Amino acid sequence: MDMPQQRIPVFKPLIENEELEASRKSLELGWLGMGSYVGEFEQRLAQFIGGDRRVVAVSTGHAALHLALLLMKIGPGDEVITPSFNNAADFQAILATGAKPVFCDITEDSLCIDLASAETLVSPNTKAIIAMDYDCILCDHDRVAEFAARHNLRVLHDGAHAFGSRYKGKMVGSFSDITMFSFDPVKTITCIDGGALVVRTEEEVARLHEMRLIGMSQPASVMYGNARAWTYDIGTIGYRYHLANLHAAVGLAQLAKIERIMESRRASCRYYNRYLGGVSEIIVPKTDFADVTPFLYYVRVPAGRRQQLREFLAAKGIDTGIHWQPGHWFSLLKDCRRADLPVTERIGHEIVSLPLHSSMPIDVLDRVIDGMISFFAHNA
Repeated sequence: MDMPQQRIPVFKPLIENEELEASRKSLELGWLGMGSYVGEFEQRLAQFIGGDRRVVAVSTGHAALHLALLLMKIGPGDEVITPSFNNAADFQAILATGAKPVFCDITEDSLCIDLASAETLVSPNTKAIIAMDYDCILCDHDRVAEFAARHNLRVLHDGAHAFGSRYKGKMVGSFSDITMFSFDPVKTITCIDGGALVVRTEEEVARLHEMRLIGMSQPASVMYGNARAWTYDIGTIGYRYHLANLHAAVGLAQLAKIERIMESRRASCRYYNRYLGGVSEIIVPKTDFADVTPFLYYVRVPAGRRQQLREFLAAKGIDTGIHWQPGHWFSLLKDCRRADLPVTERIGHEIVSLPLHSSMPIDVLDRVIDGMISFFAHNA
């Protein structure tokens, strides 16, 4: 009897002996909170990103978004322009400051922010704009910076999908005022869960250090020595957003193999494009993946056939995802749309994520490709 084929998940974190050993050592250290591994992780991230930037590690990508907005002094009565086609964490972070998300459209080619759409939404209450890089095609960050300067807005660069990618030769994180990253279980590298903020100045670092540790004025130099001060001040509202040693240790193990991870993901996406690019019923990403590190691989399935395709692949043991439902489809956020969002509406009904892992054998890729081709061959 033939053994059933193993199910192919949408995401699969790369956990090898190095991550297991790093976890064991961090647990044996006995300092489970924020400590020496966190300080080292921040240093290694800063070295990788370059551009004379400072890095502050936090517990999640959402925590990074929230703290970034607070650092920008976003608060009640303010508005933040963001694509509706974005992760819910961005919307919730805006709401957590007391501000309101205002949804703009995206461009057809990049699935990133449409500045012409955003232009119509700027009001006296607009204080910031979120430039989110959707997977494998980055925003036009030069135009974003020009737009923000013209309207006197702050820019939050959401690089959750873009760790390791380059924009005009510059590493994402090295050129924006404030950039955030996510290291959750399914991102390009994982800390189990974690995030980071990349900023320009030591003053911003000091402010973030307090806010991520419930407002406590604990010197990072003490914490990174696996110790703590027992007397301190609390001079600001803060949150339990610090990263734990265990998570940072896993992140360090992942970061040590980032070049291999990046090349593997690029190679898998190129392979998908090579064999799916000729399938006329779908639209694949229009990129050669040369300067980007794709977090996911998506295709667009027009003509209302997405759910049928997903069910067909599921029956073959191939999982798929949807990244994402547009924000204005959610009951909480339906009033955040002030204009028509035609591209977002269309993409929201067409987008589907295929499996993409940091180490993906050719035979697994072939199973996904064969499943896709088979569906359209039998459902012409």
